[in-house]
Amino acid sequence: MTSSELDVPVRKSITVRAGVAEAFELFTQGIDTWWPRTHHIGSSPMKRAVIECRRGGRCYSEQVDGTECDWGTVLVWEPPHRLVMAWQITGEWQYEPDIDKSSEVEIRFTEAPDGRTRVDLEHRAFSRMPVGGLAMRTMVDQPDGWGGVLEHFANRAAARAGAA
Repeated sequence: MTSSELDVPVRKSITVRAGVAEAFELFTQGIDTWWPRTHHIGSSPMKRAVIECRRGGRCYSEQVDGTECDWGTVLVWEPPHRLVMAWQITGEWQYEPDIDKSSEVEIRFTEAPDGRTRVDLEHRAFSRMPVGGLAMRTMVDQPDGWGGVLEHFANRAAARAGAA
C-alpha cells in the first residue's frame, strides 16, 4: 500500500439529539459517560476516559489499577464547532509518544435545521505511522470502530435529551 493510499481518511457522520454546544460538551467533557469501556490501550480495565479541554490537553484513560494511559493530544480546540486530536496509538495498539508519528482525528459539530447536531469525524494521516498504518485504518473503519463509537455517543445524547 502506498502512502497516498494510507492517506485516504476514514469518515463517519452521525446526527445527535443535542444542540451544537451541548454535543461538543458531551463529546469532550462528557466522554467518560459514553466512551465504550472496551476501547482502551491500558494494561488493566478502563475506569475513566478523559479529554483535557484545551489546546495541548492530554487524552487519556485512568485504569482500575490506578495507572493512567495516554492515547492522544488535543491539537485544535475550537468549541463548540471543532476538535482535532493526535491519535497517539500505534498499529500494535500501544501509546506513541511522538505526535509526528501519529494519525489524527478531527471532529466537527454543525447545527442541523431541526436543532440537532451533525457530527462529522475524520481519522486521517495514517501514513505518518512508521508501521501499522494500514492495520489502524482498517480497524477504525470496522463497525465497532468509529461508527460504533459514534453510535454510543448518539445514544448518550438521546438519553440526555429524553431525561430533560
